[in-house]
Amino acid sequence: MVLAKHISLHIKSVIAVCAVSVLTAAVPACAQDTKEATSTSAGTANLKKNIVGVWGLVSYKVEDKETGKMIDAMGSSPRGRVIFTPDGWVAFNLEGSDRQPAKTDADRAHLMKTLVAYIGRYRVEGNQWVTSVQTAWAPEWVGTEQRRTIEINGDYANVITPWRKMPNWDSGKLSRSIIRFKRIE
Repeated sequence: MVLAKHISLHIKSVIAVCAVSVLTAAVPACAQDTKEATSTSAGTANLKKNIVGVWGLVSYKVEDKETGKMIDAMGSSPRGRVIFTPDGWVAFNLEGSDRQPAKTDADRAHLMKTLVAYIGRYRVEGNQWVTSVQTAWAPEWVGTEQRRTIEINGDYANVITPWRKMPNWDSGKLSRSIIRFKRIE
C-alpha cells in the first residue's frame, strides 16, 4: 500500500513537471501568436487610417500571367481618382490615355476598354482592402468582392490586384494590374 501511494505521488509529480514543461514551451508560441496578431491588428488599423483620402492615378500596368508580358492597357499617361471615405465607401474612376469623344458605336466600345469605374463599401484586412461592389462599369462586377493588396509609402500607394480575367483587356486571359497612386487630399 505504501509503495502504491509512493508510485502514485511520483506519477503525479512527473505529470505536473510535464504539464509545466508543456505550458512553458507553449507560452512563447502563444506570446508570438499574440504579438503577430497585435502587429497585424496594428497594421490593419494603420492602413484603415492611412487609406482615407483622395488619390490620383500615376500609372497603371497590366501583367499577363501566362507570358509575363506587360500590357500597356491604359497608355502612358492614364488619369483617374480613387476616393476612400472614413465611413467605408470607395469610388474609382480610372481612364486610359488620350480618350477622345466617341463618334461611332465602335468608338464607344473602344472607350469601355480604357475605363475602370466602380463604387462600393470597403473593409481593410491586413495589407489589403476588399470592396463589396455596388455599381460598376462592368455589370459582372456588381455584387462581387474585389480584393487589392496595397502598400502606402508617404504620399504614394502601390496596389496589386489578384490574378483575374479582366473584362477590358487580354482576351479573357489571367492578368493582374499593378497600379500607383499619389495622395491628393
